[in-house]
Amino acid sequence: MTISEVSEKFDISQDTLRYYERIGLIPRVNRNKSGMRDYTEEDCNWVEFIKCMRGAGLPIEVLIEYVGLFQQGAETVEARKGLLIEQRKQLIARMEDMKKTLERLEYKIARYEQAVVVKEKELKKSEN
Repeated sequence: MTISEVSEKFDISQDTLRYYERIGLIPRVNRNKSGMRDYTEEDCNWVEFIKCMRGAGLPIEVLIEYVGLFQQGAETVEARKGLLIEQRKQLIARMEDMKKTLERLEYKIARYEQAVVVKEKELKKSEN
């Protein structure tokens, strides 16, 4: 696949794809005879993985470390697993914080809606 096809498929800009490759966030993509990037299915799997992990808030540095460990081979399986477990813990903590924030927002919104209802009742009484 070309970079434009991958960009469209994953809704990621071509500049972002180039950046991810340049910093080692995705393994180096092979190029065709014309020198253009030629994404394989495996490359696309990396793009999808990175997009998912970034969407969940994992730091670029952690993902670069993960990719580097992956490229070192099977002897890094435990290190990769440990890295992912740590990120899962952090994600769960962020989700709990977000849940608390959502609950607070829901409370505040309900208070505003309640105030609107009270104002409407007052307006109706004054109209009568």
